[in-house]
Amino acid sequence: TRIRPVASAVGVVERSWLDATVEGAGAIITRYVEFAFTYRELISGGGFGPRRDQMLDAFAGLLVELHLAGCYWGDCSLSNVLYRYDANTIQAIMIDAETVELREALSDGQRRDDLEIMILNVAGGMADIAASQGLDIDEADLHLGEDIAGRYHGLWNELKRDIVVGPDERYRIRERVDRLNDLGFQVQDVDLVPDDSGGDRVRVGVAVAGRSFHTDRRRELTRIEATENQARQILSDLHYYEARMHDHSRTGKAIAAIKWRVDVFEPMMQQITTLGDPGIEPVQLYCDFLHHRYLMAVAQERDIPNNEAFEAWLAAGMPGVDLNGT
Repeated sequence: TRIRPVASAVGVVERSWLDATVEGAGAIITRYVEFAFTYRELISGGGFGPRRDQMLDAFAGLLVELHLAGCYWGDCSLSNVLYRYDANTIQAIMIDAETVELREALSDGQRRDDLEIMILNVAGGMADIAASQGLDIDEADLHLGEDIAGRYHGLWNELKRDIVVGPDERYRIRERVDRLNDLGFQVQDVDLVPDDSGGDRVRVGVAVAGRSFHTDRRRELTRIEATENQARQILSDLHYYEARMHDHSRTGKAIAAIKWRVDVFEPMMQQITTLGDPGIEPVQLYCDFLHHRYLMAVAQERDIPNNEAFEAWLAAGMPGVDLNGT
């Protein structure tokens, strides 16, 4: 698909006796988004409490991905998005695309209009939340949309900025690509043009694709389905496993990925599926376990075997992401 963080369409319902241009003449059926929830499950007081930063990042990241794909939403709001835990972050998923317009690329003005609509809609949503909690309008988090826009601009500028490198600074091109990959974005093309300053300096422009670098890399290595930040943690676990192997060739790494899945991931997932909360995605629980193992390793300053870490995680009540942010 052209756009990734959206609910997948699986069917169309048509009322052929109606004019196709009138509302209600048809409907799109989307695939159920497993383990997702609405924004109301994240409410704490008159806003999102400890989850506010994650909400900002999720919303901003979703809008950046849509705009990179040439998608003008036209009706971005709290209620037009579903949320799903993605390792230690939150993923936002578009579910209402009735007003969407797809173009080859969006102008700065179109992106600005989309952000202004989002800011207004989110402010209205925060006012509704405050009212539902019996709070005065002055206690509503009415600036949430503006803060989302601020993070959007920061991420967009990071993706779109060019760098100028000298003849002995070609390593900075690799650093630039790695930085974008760290943010989760695929690099589609790197454009090198002579800089106006003359000499051997070149201006480096990068064409960025979707935010699926770790997801695609994890699928390539392990064939495991996971969201972007879950994939990042799973890849880290795979690399942790690879570090103990003696063969670091391309073939050795491919074999290590297979052995890790058979010897580590699948047995652990079987235990998690049996013991875990059926309302929480098993891959998310696996990421919770990895985080708990990491905290144990830092506290004890040693590598913690999986069996020891898993028993400690179970004894602690399988701690992970809490819907209340506590």
